[in-house]
Amino acid sequence: MTGPVILVVGARPNFMKIAPIHAELAKRGIEQILLHTGQHYDENMSKVFFDDLGMPQPDIYLGIGSGSHATQTAKVMVEFEKVCKENNPSMVIVVGDVNSTVACSMVCAKEWIPCAHVEAGLRSFDREMPEEINRLVTDAIADYLLTPSPDGDENLRNEGVAEDRIKRVGNVMIDSLFNNLERAKASTIHSDLGIEKGNYGVLTLHRPSNVDDKDAFIGILEALEKIGDRISLVFPLHPRTKNRAEQFGLTQRLESIPNIVLTGPAGYLDFVALMAESKIVLTDSGGLQEETTALGIPCLTLRENTERPVTVTEGTNTIVGNDTQVILDAANDVLDNGGKAGRIPDLWDGKTAQRIADIIEEVIG
Repeated sequence: MTGPVILVVGARPNFMKIAPIHAELAKRGIEQILLHTGQHYDENMSKVFFDDLGMPQPDIYLGIGSGSHATQTAKVMVEFEKVCKENNPSMVIVVGDVNSTVACSMVCAKEWIPCAHVEAGLRSFDREMPEEINRLVTDAIADYLLTPSPDGDENLRNEGVAEDRIKRVGNVMIDSLFNNLERAKASTIHSDLGIEKGNYGVLTLHRPSNVDDKDAFIGILEALEKIGDRISLVFPLHPRTKNRAEQFGLTQRLESIPNIVLTGPAGYLDFVALMAESKIVLTDSGGLQEETTALGIPCLTLRENTERPVTVTEGTNTIVGNDTQVILDAANDVLDNGGKAGRIPDLWDGKTAQRIADIIEEVIG
């Protein structure tokens, strides 16, 4: 196989997973194409690529834009197929669980191009999450399933996946985190926001189950109003959450939570700096559950389930859903007693990209 390896990113969480792999392949002199589907685009994109993660600008930008799940997936498939026919890749690497992930893996399956899925085997067992469908389909058709933890291996075996397709490599997001911790210390985010290191919480909220449902949203706000009495809360506001707050008439209530610090979406290094010095993180995001576990910071996950159960069984994560009292009790436990102690799971050692690159080299010969 002689063509380049194509690395696919579609949304901001993908950048942190692709950056260490891109750097490792470059170090080994492996020809690669960095392709951004443009599924999520914001002005921070180039900042995340250039400054924060030390990545070059994408070689190919498809500019797909937003749309329904079907529209987005179909557009990515049409455009990505053209790219594959022009470049004859020796392998394609997809990461995570966004629409671009499943779209590109489907093109590979139809075109007989070897495809590796990084972060394979994760399951929430909740098919109402669009990401769960993307994970299931991608893992059914990708050739190499690169898992972050033993539960991923187990889920794939239970789905009848052949053992030789399952390869545990560890968690590549932790590579990005460890690679950038030192650089993040130069961030001025704490003084910019007027918050004291070690004495605040970080909140992220964007899942439809929390913000598209008015009652669920209010339940979370009620808990935050009481938590804010005890500790400052930094809340980088996701566009979806901001829109729903306006739609439900909750903007003023959100803004008047005691000690709340509302900001726009933060750059990667600023966010790492915020997270690393926080006392508690409340989130409905997937990656944050892993990063807090790696840093030993208590995390409360505002969801009924997680596709990253190792963060609960071994890490610092607690599932609290969106019930006001459950959130409050767990937050008070963290603030009064320090929360649960966790450990860093095996192979979350900052060397996952090296293990992935070894597999890529083996495949492309």
